[in-house]
Formats: sequence, structure tokens, C-alpha cells
Amino acid sequence: MGGFPVMADQSLPETKSAPLPDRKQAANMGGAPDMGATRHARPDPARRALRIGASIVAALIGVLLLAWLVLYITKGRFLKHLFETYASQAVGRPVKVAGDFQFYFDFIDLQFRAGGMTVANPSWAKRPYFFSARLIDSRIATIPFIFGTHRVNSLLLDGGDVDLEWDAGDKHNTWTFGNPDKPGKRLELPVIRTAAVTGTTLHYRDPVMLLAADIAFQTIRAADTRFASDVRFTGTGTLRALPFTLAGSLLSPNQTVTGGRNRLELHARSRDTWLDVAGTLPAATRIEGADLALKVHGADLARLFDFLGVAVPDTRAYHFTSHLMKEDGNWKFTRLRGSFGNSDLAGAMTIARPKDRLGITADLASNAVDIIDVGPFVGYDPKRLEKEGGKGAVTRVAGVPRILPDAPLRLDAVQGFDAHVTYKVRTIRAPHFPVSNVRLTLDLDHGKLSLSPLTMDVSGGHLASDILIDTRRQPVFTDYDIRLAPTPMGALLKGFGVSESGTAGVIKARMKMSGRGDTVHRSLATANGRIAVILPKGTLWTRNVQLAELDVGTYLTKLLGHKLKKPVELNCGLIAFTVRDGIAAADPILLDTTKNVIAGRGGFSFRDESLDLAIRARAKTFSLFSAQSPIGVDGHFAAPGLKIISPQLLTRAGVGIGLGVIASPLAAVLAFVDPGDAKSAACGPVLAGADAAAQRTTRGKPRKDVGNGSPKP
Repeated sequence: MGGFPVMADQSLPETKSAPLPDRKQAANMGGAPDMGATRHARPDPARRALRIGASIVAALIGVLLLAWLVLYITKGRFLKHLFETYASQAVGRPVKVAGDFQFYFDFIDLQFRAGGMTVANPSWAKRPYFFSARLIDSRIATIPFIFGTHRVNSLLLDGGDVDLEWDAGDKHNTWTFGNPDKPGKRLELPVIRTAAVTGTTLHYRDPVMLLAADIAFQTIRAADTRFASDVRFTGTGTLRALPFTLAGSLLSPNQTVTGGRNRLELHARSRDTWLDVAGTLPAATRIEGADLALKVHGADLARLFDFLGVAVPDTRAYHFTSHLMKEDGNWKFTRLRGSFGNSDLAGAMTIARPKDRLGITADLASNAVDIIDVGPFVGYDPKRLEKEGGKGAVTRVAGVPRILPDAPLRLDAVQGFDAHVTYKVRTIRAPHFPVSNVRLTLDLDHGKLSLSPLTMDVSGGHLASDILIDTRRQPVFTDYDIRLAPTPMGALLKGFGVSESGTAGVIKARMKMSGRGDTVHRSLATANGRIAVILPKGTLWTRNVQLAELDVGTYLTKLLGHKLKKPVELNCGLIAFTVRDGIAAADPILLDTTKNVIAGRGGFSFRDESLDLAIRARAKTFSLFSAQSPIGVDGHFAAPGLKIISPQLLTRAGVGIGLGVIASPLAAVLAFVDPGDAKSAACGPVLAGADAAAQRTTRGKPRKDVGNGSPKP
């Protein structure tokens, strides 16, 4: 048997299979994960959302780019009818585009172009269209517009016509769109950086302010190399029935986007009022933040304030310069300087309209004011004062001279605004009274005007006033409270020819009255109250007392003896009047000196400004030549008269002459003998300013020789 033997029991050793490790074990062992198991894992949600969002954004960008491209290629002309429909709904009025229409984005900024565009007016307006133009081509800043800022980088307007109107009730206007019942808003124009305007007219109407204006605009090439264009404008109009004209230009710089500013020049005239404004604007239609210089001059400052519907007193010719700016809706006049008449004025003023009511605040000062320039502030005619000086304050009514001003308050203007004004005057140039350190606070609140306090230094004394004028009450109610602190009498009367030498007395006074009427004359002609002038103890010229007494013997003796200015003692004095319905009656007139007692009766009238007083002096000691007759004061405020030779004196002279003829020359002297029996006055009631009924002699007896409140002497 040949060959290899078969080994049935011999074979390869048997191998036992080990189990595969799971993912966690594999990871711990550092081995590779099973790819089959990984193929069935769930994807990350955040990554999937990110991929979806990116796809959506990419799609939107694509759509926007496609829309931008379509608009850019077609210029958006196919949107014309859609624009008309949407715009008409938005403004609540028909909007039409008769010619070419373009609406597209030139890169980012919106390009809008429309030919023959019209925007209708409300039915109440006088003109059919709020806006119309042959062509409007504008480039609007898109991104600022999204965030609420309306900015036009460039504007081309040809054949434009803009109508800005308020209705008769001052409640609605043509530029407030949407609901026709919505109250009208203030006009706020978008910021326009550069503009080219040709053949364009702006119309403005405000029935309440009685203002109408028509302004034409035209752009020409600027001569200044720093500026690209010059928008020139001219216009005419009326304000409160007074015509005015205006002209000016607006120079737009070449590179406004990089911060250039527009230069404005404006010249306006209304009869005898001239106004010039020059400066720079941050944008062609933006006054806020402007840097402007104002010059204004004219014949009467009141005519200038008519533009605001504000009542100020008439003035003589004026001229002022000021820095002008608009800030937070307020017009601010700073570095204000100038003059009116022969008086200077400086300070600052702000004009605002909070809650749709005009308000003025001002802080003003004058170094020197001429008394003639004060006259118009209380109602005197400035033209007459300019021509005649102080005599211009006197007028004639039925041949009778009048001096109290009779110019009425402009109630409509006074009630149309509010004001708070402080005013200081260092010196008032006056021929008779040295006045200085004037301080005035004026407040006007819905027709209620107060001048409180009004203070000044007068001839070494101090005068303080509180005056209230209430135009809300009809007739107008005026309350006067004027107080003069003790003032040296010699200094006070120096301007009237009285020497200060020998006069050491003082005067203090108060006038407390109220009346009704819209002029100074009418309010005083209906006034009720009291006027009192108190003279405490002091010295007076002997001449003044003796002339009032007409003590001829004593007067001549002192004259020949060169002792005319020797003072006499004034114990006390009171010159007081009770005023009833414009008629003032002595209550009392009583002066007590060491040598005599002076008493007066009668009074005066604010109604016709007449005077009717009788003043009589009685000696305390015996005097041989004494007339013992009252001096009469008659005439009017503007032309008083003095009756030294009274009927009583003539009667006594006749008696004396008769006695001289019948008896002897010595007997004639007896008619002029003064026994010197005048009773001294108790000074307590006098210095208290008490009425006539309270006056007493030094022995406590009632006085019967003083005025008792009756207007008849």
C-alpha cells in the first residue's frame, strides 16, 4: 500500500469567536466607530435651521435683487396706477400723474419722477390743487426715511404751484392729510439738501392773521464758485390790510452731502418797515439750527409786531440788530441792540407758540431813555411828539386843551398772546424830574396785564407802582396803586424853578384808584379812590408861603431887607382828594406852618380835566397888610390859571377905598388888617392822611376851614 498515510485524528485547532465591542466600548478602546451604526444617526436641528434660514435669506435677497433690477430697468413706470391709488388713499384726496412716471431705487436712494402731477385740495380751499407741477424729480434718502427722518438729497421742481391755506376757523389746513376732520398740524417740510426750482409759485393764506402771500421761485446759476445754484424768490402780500413785498435768494453749496450749508438772504418791506435777514441754513428747508443775522428799522415798532399779531405801544423811529435762531420750535433773538427815538435798547427775546398760543419772553435794558420816547407807551401820538416835543402831548377837544392820553388799547391783539417781560432803565432824561433806576416786570396772561412791580428813583426818593389792566372784563378794568416814598421837596421841585436852598421838607404820596375804560383818559374819568400828598415837618421858602397868603406888608419888608429866602417852619401838611366817578374833591387841603394855616377847597375833574380850587392862608400873628382872600386855581390840566385878584379881594379893596373917601386914608388900611387868629392844626390826622372830617385843631376841635370832599370851592 503505497502513498501518504491518512491521519484521521489530526486537524487545525478550533478557534472560538469573541463578541464585537459596542460604541461606548469602542470609544473607550480608541478604535474606529462602526460606520454602519453611524449611518442611521439623527442630524443636528440647529444646523438644519441655520441652513433653512440661509436659504430663505438668499431667496429674499434674490427676490429683492430681482425686484430692484426690474425697477431699475423699467424705472418703475408700471407702478403708476398703483401709486395713484395708494397715494390717494393715504392723503384722502385724489392724486394724479398725467405724464411720465418713474419710481425706482438708484442703488439705495429712492428716485421719484412725475410729470403733470396734481394733489387735490380740500373742498373748502380757495384753489383746486394743494400741489401741481409740470415736473418733479427727487432723490429721497431711503434708510433715514425708514427710521422716520424725511430727507430729500436733491429736488428738481419745474412749473410747481403749492397752496398753503388755513380755513376761516383756524382749525384745518391744506397740508394736513388723511381724515378731513383732523385738526390741522404745523407745517413741517422735509430736509432738502439741494434744490433746483423753476417757474414755481407758493401761495399762503391765513384768515385769522389776515395774512396772504404769493411767492415766486426761480433758480439760476450761482456767481459764487463755492455754490452750485442760487434759488431766488420774490413775493407780494398783505398783512392786516397792509401790503408788503419781499425778495431774496438761497445759495446751495456744491457739496451739501459732505456738510455744506445753504446761505440765505431775505429783504422785506411794508410801507415804512424794512427787514433784512442774512445767514446760513443747515438745509434749504430747515430753519432749526440756522445761524442768522437780523436788521430791522422803521417809523414805528408797533407796525413790525403787527406781523405777529402782537400789540406793543407805538414808538418813534427805530432800528435794531439781532442774532436770530430757531431752537426747539422757539424763535430766539439774542444780542439785541438798537434804539427808538433818542433812547437805546438792548437785551434778548424769545417768541414761542406753546399749545398753539403765542408767547413772548424778554429781558431788556436801556442805558438812557428820553422822556419824549416814554410818551407813546401811555398813549401819546409819537408823530406829534417827534414834531412838537412835550407840546405834542396836548390835544384839543371842542377847543379845550387835553393832556390825558386817549389812545385805546388794541384788545384783539392784547388778548391774542401772553408775555413776560423785564425791563430796566438806568436813566430817564426828563427836564423837570430826575428819574433813574427804573425796574419793570410786565406779565400778560390771556388778556390780564399787570405792571407789577414798576419802580423808579425820583429826585432822591423812590416811587413804586402796581398797575393791573384786565381786558377780560368789559369795559376794561384798571387798578392803580402808586406810592411815593419820602422825597426831598427841594429836589423834586427844582426843575420848576424852586431853589433847593432853604427847602428841607419832604413829600410822600399815594394814589389808589380804579376805573373802567380802554384808554388812560376813560379809566380815570370813571375812577373812584383817593389821592393823598403828605408833607411832614420841614422848612420852606418864606416867599412861597407869603405869596400864597398875599401878606403884602411882610413880603415887602423881607424883600427890602434882602431876607426873601429865609426859611419858615412847616409843621405838617396834607393835600388830599377823594375821587368819585372821575371827580376829585379836596378832602382836605391843609398846611400848618409856624406863622400861618393854609386851607383849600374845591377840586378837579378827570372827565374834562378842569380845575376849580380856592386856597386861602390865615395868619397866626397880627399883620397890617394882608389880603385875607383866597387864591383861585382854574383852567385845565394842560393850561392852569391863577386868580390872585379874586372877587373877595376886589370887594375888600372897594370897602377900603370907600372908607378912605368917607373917613380918612388911615381908615382905608383897616380893610386889610389880619387879626392873626388862625388855629394851628393837629398834625396827627394830617400825617395819617385822614380825610377832612378827622382833622382837628391843636385843642381837639373839628376844623371847618378845610375841604369836606365837595368838588365846589
